[in-house]
Amino acid sequence: MVDYDENLIKITEYEVLGKLPDPFLKSDGTRVKTAAEFEEHKKELYKTAVELQYGTMPPAPEVLRVDTIYKGGEGRSSSYRITAGTGKQTLSFIMQVFVPKGENKMPFIVDGDGCFDYARDKEFLSAMLDNGVGYVLFNRTELANDVPNEGRRQGPLYDIYPDYTFGAIGAWAWGYSRCVDALEVIGHEKVDLDYIAFTGHSRGAKTAMLAGVLDERAKVVNPNETCAGSCGCYRIHIKALTEDGGPWQSEKLDTLSDWYGYWIGEKMRDYAFCEEKLPFDSHFLKAMVAPRKLFVSEAASDIWANPVGSWMTTMAASEVYKLYECEENLFWYFRRGYHYHTVQDILMLVNIIRNEYYGDNLSEDFYHTPFKKPELIYDWRCPEK
Repeated sequence: MVDYDENLIKITEYEVLGKLPDPFLKSDGTRVKTAAEFEEHKKELYKTAVELQYGTMPPAPEVLRVDTIYKGGEGRSSSYRITAGTGKQTLSFIMQVFVPKGENKMPFIVDGDGCFDYARDKEFLSAMLDNGVGYVLFNRTELANDVPNEGRRQGPLYDIYPDYTFGAIGAWAWGYSRCVDALEVIGHEKVDLDYIAFTGHSRGAKTAMLAGVLDERAKVVNPNETCAGSCGCYRIHIKALTEDGGPWQSEKLDTLSDWYGYWIGEKMRDYAFCEEKLPFDSHFLKAMVAPRKLFVSEAASDIWANPVGSWMTTMAASEVYKLYECEENLFWYFRRGYHYHTVQDILMLVNIIRNEYYGDNLSEDFYHTPFKKPELIYDWRCPEK
């Protein structure tokens, strides 16, 4: 159970740079009125929430091959080499598949954070495998390098698709889809291809979020503590005292573009000190997952990740979920603590999966804020039917 109240963290400075833009507003000045119209409208949202924010995306590969390089027994992992690209040039990377014990098909979580230590932690793995949920792990940095201040387009995927403008997040998101492709090729008898979830942490959470927008085969999308550039809010800047009393501030676009500009679209630099002029904000990206399940997981004292901004844009995205009549598919929560992908985080994702797949009760830890909720910074709402 949640053991904190709305005073866990103290907001000391709260700056709002304008209202959140209306995701229902079309380029012709009219507003979307139905879920069917919003599906078509996503093409307009894509131009800003995806292409402006992350660059133009690499296409699906012309070539895809999957080779088994290690076959583990039941309850263990197997390794596969995925080779993908064009008829002229390909790259390859390793995908590990951890299969729980059991006889029936199972849901699986795909995670690109094979470069992070937590991803192979025994307790982290057990949180999934002991609960009837499989795990697919790959190292996204095999597709594009993750080295600050050394410029853009470093890594094999850039060499294959030089005419596209995607940053590293777009390259890494491409890897999620190739893993799902590979699962389809393998045809593993335990993998339920109709129940795939995407997750990732921090820069990997930005990636999982984008991958979930781009690939509708992801039934559940779970970005964990994305910081700026995905689930926060460009128009809200905060300073706060953490639960331990330490002062911190939220990440801003200028910091993201200066230090990690190779992650995102080049034109985002133009908005580094005028975020209020952005034609979108993070609620556009979140809304593009609807009507599928979106679970935004945050840490109360991860002030750099802008917990207030993340909550605000999730509330804004909920208006789109109302249009689809599936508000129950939008999940969010804050745990105690700081920036990390913890066992508790993954157990909350597993709870969402098991609730639908196995009939478990949902945790009571969803939908609690560790701060006093501010006034909403938008005045539009879901169109009335």
